[in-house]
Amino acid sequence: MNPTRRRRMWLIGLVLLGACTAIALTLTALNQNIQHFFSPSDIADGKAPGTRTFRLGGIVEEGSVGRSEQSLKVSFVVTDRFRTTPVEFSGILPDLFREGQSVVATGAMDPQRGVFVAREVLAKHDENYMPKEVAEAIAKAKTRQEAAGTAPPGAGAP
Repeated sequence: MNPTRRRRMWLIGLVLLGACTAIALTLTALNQNIQHFFSPSDIADGKAPGTRTFRLGGIVEEGSVGRSEQSLKVSFVVTDRFRTTPVEFSGILPDLFREGQSVVATGAMDPQRGVFVAREVLAKHDENYMPKEVAEAIAKAKTRQEAAGTAPPGAGAP
């Protein structure tokens, strides 16, 4: 192989190595910042990523909202109509937040207490809207329950 061709091969190799390194670093950074969506059934099945940040979606269970009188701390239960997950949030809730409505909360699980600690809570924006992820999670949980042959009492379509 002549020297010119050898230099070109080395140059092409270095460029490819640099491009692969840049792509690997970019994908690693994106993977660390991604927030996956999980339903209460997914959390109960152990699919949620432990103490890493993720999104929890479902419906605020009727009669589950409790507010602290000394602070802005609020606790409530999110359900996909098959399983439930207790949630704690400290801050001001959206105006549209209420029992029986869809929510998506961003935060992480506290494994010692088994509580989802939310840092952000988003509520639905009109009476007919349910986030796509929440609707899909409820449908998946219903399908799993029907496949197992056990559905909780009063569990109907969302």
